[in-house]
Amino acid sequence: MKPYCYGVDLGGTTVKIGRFSTGEAEPEKWEIPTRTEDGGSHILPDIAKAVLDNMKVNGICHDMVEGIGIGVPGPVEDNGFVHGCANLGWGPMNAAGILSELTGLPVRAANDANAAALGEQRAGCGRNYQSLVMITLGTGVGGGVVLNGEIVSGTNGAAGEIGHMQVVDPADIVGHCGCGRVGCLEQAASATGLVNMTRKILETSGKASCLRSVDDLSAKAILDAARDGDPLAQEAAEKMMHYLALAASLIASVVDPDAFVIGGGVSRAGAYLIDGIARHYKKIVFHAHRETPFIQAVLGNDAGMIGAAGLIWDGNK
Repeated sequence: MKPYCYGVDLGGTTVKIGRFSTGEAEPEKWEIPTRTEDGGSHILPDIAKAVLDNMKVNGICHDMVEGIGIGVPGPVEDNGFVHGCANLGWGPMNAAGILSELTGLPVRAANDANAAALGEQRAGCGRNYQSLVMITLGTGVGGGVVLNGEIVSGTNGAAGEIGHMQVVDPADIVGHCGCGRVGCLEQAASATGLVNMTRKILETSGKASCLRSVDDLSAKAILDAARDGDPLAQEAAEKMMHYLALAASLIASVVDPDAFVIGGGVSRAGAYLIDGIARHYKKIVFHAHRETPFIQAVLGNDAGMIGAAGLIWDGNK
């Protein structure tokens, strides 16, 4: 094993990059802006320059680097082919192949949520588990599947698209999901979905609620109010937990993971949310999966970068 590798977490606003070393406990980390103009044509050259500049400054030659792992916000096949990334301006392309040509280094790519799941499994809350499913709750709902220590990407690179499982009663939500369908988990369990669902309850329910005086309604405000006993906020939160538990129960019937990991900004609600999902899950899941634990992610924004590096360390053993 060569002494260095690079992990890259490609986001819509910034690119997080880490240089990992077999002899260092912590990676060197930095960020560059994600330049999405001109169809995202600058993104991979910018990443290549950032890595090559870091190698030059630190006196690292190519034969000292195992490769680059990159997490991409879109479906990615095992061969590095990306089926387009709308928020980057990308159409279909072999992102791994292009970055490899630009740097002269081996490159492996994965979906960013899958990379984050691998990061938690390798170095975070999932270190005691070989198989886990990570559900990320943010502006949308993402997911990653790691079985026996390896990412499951699927034939089209779209395994783990948990947010687009159609499990939500249309009566609880407003409009269509970003994918164009109605009833996706994302419409009830993302930060945006929880806010929209709560607004609908505020409009149709006569319950008193502190949320009625909140001008800028947010998922945090809703979950904080629910934790503090607000009945209307609790109604919305319980619906969210139910739908997350329903999705997890269906996943368990197919994958049977060691654990479910809950990450993303909404997961900062902590035990109130995690324990609530587990409570609903136990009521509806097939009995063989009833004791599957739900745990909170711990690596935060570093998970994707660590998992991306893991693509290289694991793939070149």
